[in-house]
Amino acid sequence: MSAEPSPAPGSLSAELARFCQYLAARNYSPFTIEQRERAISAFISWAAVRGVERPQDVTLPILERYQRHLFHHRKADGEPLTFRTQIVRLVPLRAFFKWLARERVILFNPAADLELPRGEKRLPATILAPEEVEAVMALPDIATPQGLRDRAILEVLYATGARRLEITRMRVFDVDYARKLIVIRKGKGGKDRIVPTGERALSWLAAYRDQARPQLVSGADDGALFLTAKGAALNPKKLSDRVSAYVTAAGLNKSGSCHLFRHTAATLMLENGADIRFIQAMLGHESLDTTQIYTQVGIAKLAAVQAATHPGAALKREHLAAALAGECGEEDAGLD
Repeated sequence: MSAEPSPAPGSLSAELARFCQYLAARNYSPFTIEQRERAISAFISWAAVRGVERPQDVTLPILERYQRHLFHHRKADGEPLTFRTQIVRLVPLRAFFKWLARERVILFNPAADLELPRGEKRLPATILAPEEVEAVMALPDIATPQGLRDRAILEVLYATGARRLEITRMRVFDVDYARKLIVIRKGKGGKDRIVPTGERALSWLAAYRDQARPQLVSGADDGALFLTAKGAALNPKKLSDRVSAYVTAAGLNKSGSCHLFRHTAATLMLENGADIRFIQAMLGHESLDTTQIYTQVGIAKLAAVQAATHPGAALKREHLAAALAGECGEEDAGLD
């Protein structure tokens, strides 16, 4: 099998390879580099079809045309790309052309005036109730090494609100059983953080460490905490698929994966009185604005206050029934 030909010197593809090397030298994570390379490669493929193959040929109108292409694009299921996805695909392009201008490959940055779509501040689509969490937790077959591993992962997701990539990067020595802490390494922005963990999650982690993980280790042990049946570190996509399968199998009529547990942990903690700044630290949010979304989701206390204080909430069911039956006036039924 012959190797793929090298891109032509000075082409967009060749400059992308150099850009990725630059990011690696700046200590960007392999995941971030891969994400940026994928987004920029998609633009390069789109531009090549239109005869644009050199950085010097890219103009602001071309980038704006590509932006419109993303807006009108439809996925296999017929759905459009979300504005969040469009932003994720455009931001790496701005970084790429900014770097090209700084490297004097191009005279000016054509993406400097590219306006991104307005970001959406959407509420999490689904939140699990505590009893629903327990239903999902009970599904892994803990008699098998993989099942015990999966139960430990679910417990850590729920206890810490960690992202899926953070779970797959965990090392054996990141868990401090004595101090009840877990080190989350290379979170968003490449930052480490330390989060407290409950006794229950630690107990399942210890059971996995002592009983299941030794059976999963194959060859040299590189210290990755959660291993596949072949002894390799878990792949983030495969982890999402497994967690999603458990959520579906629980029969809750809800969907989601690792982020479902992240949203659930944050919302339930907020409803139980946790300070939002603690939740910000636990989730590893750079800005408190990102964490504020959970103040809109955690409505249990708001509902209790509304029921106790709003005049309309005191309407008795029998009054409503009588009003519907025409047995009393609107004023008697409290409907004025």
